[in-house]
Amino acid sequence: MLVLFNKPYGVLSQFTSDSGKWRTLTDFIDIPDVYAAGRLDADSEGLLLLTDNGNLQAAIAGDRSTVMKTYWVQVEGVATDDHAKQLARGVMLNDGATGPATCRVAQSVSEPWPRVPPIRVRKSVPDSWIELAIGEGRNRQVRRMTALVGLPTLRLIRVAVGPWRVQGIASGEMRVITDNEAFAALRS
Repeated sequence: MLVLFNKPYGVLSQFTSDSGKWRTLTDFIDIPDVYAAGRLDADSEGLLLLTDNGNLQAAIAGDRSTVMKTYWVQVEGVATDDHAKQLARGVMLNDGATGPATCRVAQSVSEPWPRVPPIRVRKSVPDSWIELAIGEGRNRQVRRMTALVGLPTLRLIRVAVGPWRVQGIASGEMRVITDNEAFAALRS
């Protein structure tokens, strides 16, 4: 099975925690033997996939997987087409160059759900949104990429992983599909 979970802000992408600082998936998901296919940091939100099928996990998030992950990124500053072009070409991070991506400045984004707690807002500094799709999944990659081009990330929402979208799944809620449906979606 494949669980499509809309992970809220402040939730770890795992079922246990040593620190107690963040909530865990245990607070939301009561399905035995499922594990995250990829991760989202506690301070990121949106679509997290979980599965009990090792082949499906490898297809989605294994070392050879090229499944694209799409993010809506609220950044500090005014994002321009030049910023989007830089991010799409790839940037040089301290752990190497990022692969090509797709990126566009979002002309109008209405928040899909309110974040709790809300992001900090500075009246003298504007913010804007970009949509960024990457095939990699390095640690805090999107945040590091946007910072490198001068646009620190304020809010990061994963809206899609491959063919699956978070649309229609409320924050903290999930939808379950069968392995057959999941593999069929990956092939299409």
